[in-house]
Amino acid sequence: MKTQKGFSLIELLIVVVIIGIIAAIAIPNLLAARRSANEGSAISTLRTYHGAQMTYQASIGAGDFAGVYGVSNPFVVLARAGIMDKTFDAANIGDDSVKSGYIFDGWMHARTASAPAQFNGHGNPTTTSGATQTGSRTFGIMTNGVMLSAPSGTGAGFSNAGATDTITGLTPMAN
Repeated sequence: MKTQKGFSLIELLIVVVIIGIIAAIAIPNLLAARRSANEGSAISTLRTYHGAQMTYQASIGAGDFAGVYGVSNPFVVLARAGIMDKTFDAANIGDDSVKSGYIFDGWMHARTASAPAQFNGHGNPTTTSGATQTGSRTFGIMTNGVMLSAPSGTGAGFSNAGATDTITGLTPMAN
């Protein structure tokens, strides 16, 4: 009599179940790692943005920062000036810039006789829920260089109403 070699159907089902359990444990951790990496990239981008704005003000801007609200995205202006990552140069002036799952934008107020020039920049995740979530926090930075954050979807944000920028719902980060 001939003996057959191979796996039985039960053995194959057990292997499939084990692989399914491992995937159920690993996939959420991988998604969390991706969100964390995107958030780290957003923080780094905003810190770079702050330094680029300071460089722009001291050199090309003649005392003013890059980008006028509603006219030009400062990330694009800084990229085209060669001060920031060329990733932002792909966007059209006025559009939001996207990098590593975050949308970046900002604005500035030109200096006046009674107030110095100011700027801010902020990053919001492109997707805030589900398996495609790119981040869970909103980040921002202003002229003073303090990094701010808030959970996404809490209504936190920046406003440029009037002559100064205001922040609602964002708190300084402990780093």
